[in-house]
Amino acid sequence: MSSQVFTPSGEAAIWARLIESQNGELAPEAAKYLLTLHFSDEDQARVQDLAGRSQEGTLSEDEAREFDSYLHIGNLLAVMQSKARLVIE
Repeated sequence: MSSQVFTPSGEAAIWARLIESQNGELAPEAAKYLLTLHFSDEDQARVQDLAGRSQEGTLSEDEAREFDSYLHIGNLLAVMQSKARLVIE
């Protein structure tokens, strides 16, 4: 079952720390680009499938890791996009 824990050694956590460590403001062009990023329809459908099966408790270990990865990257993207909105508003 998906743990939904943001592990400090996971790839998304490492990226988040990298982004947080940068001094200075995000360039407006970069901010605009970040706001265009989104999961494809195929990825969104996969997340919905994994979420449903996670609630049912029927995910394999590999699927649980995949679901966690989607959740971690989605959370990181949300944080990055939030920061981007602050730059262009």
